[in-house]
Amino acid sequence: MSRRIAIIQGHPDATAHHLLHALADAYAEAATEAGHEVRRIDVGALDFPLLRSQVEFETGQLPATLEQARDDMRWAEHWLFLFPLWHGTMPAVLKGFLEQIFRPNFAMAYRKDSFPRRLLAGRSARIVVTMGMPALLYRWYFGAFGVRGFERSILRFAGIRPVHESLFGLTFADDRKRARWIENMRKHGRYGD
Repeated sequence: MSRRIAIIQGHPDATAHHLLHALADAYAEAATEAGHEVRRIDVGALDFPLLRSQVEFETGQLPATLEQARDDMRWAEHWLFLFPLWHGTMPAVLKGFLEQIFRPNFAMAYRKDSFPRRLLAGRSARIVVTMGMPALLYRWYFGAFGVRGFERSILRFAGIRPVHESLFGLTFADDRKRARWIENMRKHGRYGD
């Protein structure tokens, strides 16, 4: 079954080709070959301000530079997020992007005296994270807190299920290990998951 997929590249450096870009390229290529429709968002290449108040979040206008990204995300049935682990979580530019995009009436319909209505139900996501430490250490010793917070407090809170993870540690690894990771992303791209 064909799916509509948005690839959100969260690496802040849009001027170089990093491992995350190679992973995204492999996923996109395999997804397209399998008949899925793919749109890409390179967060590091976007220029937008950070939100600084609740009023701005609730009633401010989405910057024009993010309108296409918002529309691509709304269009998609499945989201692939890729980012490097910085200080245990996502880079600030990706967090700022998500705060802008996940405004009222995109992710949640806020109600006065009730729990917000989840507007993103029916979508799924995969989170791909690269890191210098072993992924097992991040998952078991640190509890993968940055990925868990993203999963629970942003994606699942807005109704996105299922949310899967691909954590790649020791990114300075040899070429054979990197080739396995790229093939892993190709497999997920073919299935659109």
